Amino acid sequence: MKATELVQLTEQELIQKFEETKKKLFELRFQLEMGQLKNTSTIKQVKKDIARIKTILRERELGIRR
Repeated sequence: MKATELVQLTEQELIQKFEETKKKLFELRFQLEMGQLKNTSTIKQVKKDIARIKTILRERELGIRR
């Protein structure tokens, strides 16, 4: 997911997307421990998506970006 796509979302949509990605990360970690995860790079990508969402939410909180 690109930052330009995330910037266009509303705050409620960002919060919902944040919760979804956190759940996805939990599921991926669980699959990794169970030995079912084939592509481990998806964990890294989901972590970056979470960081992007949190950054945009924080920027909006500080009034840097609308």
